Amino acid sequence: MTEANLTGMPTETLTGRRPHIDADELVTTLVPPPRFDSVRFSTYVPNPAEPSQAAAVTACEGFAERVTAGTKSGRRGLFGRKAAPRPESPGVYLDGGFGVGKTHLLASLWHAVPGPKSYGTFVELTHVVGALGFAEAVRRLSGHKLLAIDEFELDDPGDTMLVTRLLRELTDAGVFVAATSNTLPDKLGEGRFAAEDFLREIQSLSARFGIVRVDGPDYRHRGLPEPPRPLTEEDLRASALARAGSTLDDFDALCEHLATLHPSGYGRLVDGVSAVHLSGVRPAGDQSIALRLVAFADRLYDRAIPVLVSGDSLGSLFTGDMLAGGYRKKYLRAVSRLTALARDAAASPSVPG
Repeated sequence: MTEANLTGMPTETLTGRRPHIDADELVTTLVPPPRFDSVRFSTYVPNPAEPSQAAAVTACEGFAERVTAGTKSGRRGLFGRKAAPRPESPGVYLDGGFGVGKTHLLASLWHAVPGPKSYGTFVELTHVVGALGFAEAVRRLSGHKLLAIDEFELDDPGDTMLVTRLLRELTDAGVFVAATSNTLPDKLGEGRFAAEDFLREIQSLSARFGIVRVDGPDYRHRGLPEPPRPLTEEDLRASALARAGSTLDDFDALCEHLATLHPSGYGRLVDGVSAVHLSGVRPAGDQSIALRLVAFADRLYDRAIPVLVSGDSLGSLFTGDMLAGGYRKKYLRAVSRLTALARDAAASPSVPG
């Protein structure tokens, strides 16, 4: 059901949308999301207190040169550490915590090389394989120079091994691969991805990937004030009515709707939306809901869509038990990204004041 706005026109709901992507579109839509359309290595600003960030830019630029040249040969020590790839390595893996710019670097690498090339999240890639079939996915992707994978996951062993097999086929066909982490963090220490766990999971591919560390604090919140407080129901509705192209949904209803969609469709769900308004936000009822909210938050952030809420704060989406469990890193990243989007919304003059 939609809400009537002040001029008699309806306010759209996300629950009223059912996105669909044809199989033939799946590969052609594998490009960086709108937030990363214009990023380049030159627009990445390394934290002076974190030398690994400047080193990561240099390493990724060097890898981009190798992809452009179309050769798997390269000088040993390109990545400046013992875990550097062997000269024939076709892959680079960006290892670090959330909010250090790994996605910025991955998208910059993608922009720096000629096509054909593909860029997608781990979830999107598994959806491509599921929709096209393994052989057809290999056929369509094997002619590409580069496959960039954001948020490489180790959540599902079956999906992980499926993508492992895919990457083996593609790298054997001459495709270069770049990836960032998004995995179970219970062994990570201070929220960092355990590179050796990734290398162990991908087994036979382990020697084909060079590791680039990207350390540092979450750049989205360095020196920034506390996140904005939730709006009242009246102010939330007024904001939705005042913003052309915005949506207004009940939080529980949206959670139910997300469960009916494949996570690879969440980006299409919010395409063209100017701002998302959620009424009655509260902690996720269980881990399945929480993980869907993580994927949803990632797609909102990719598209720089402001978020406004009533009810509980965005920081309370995930319970203490969730934050102490195996998906802690994902939940913290989601809160970080949603908080940044809430600040974007609060900075807009359309927010009732």
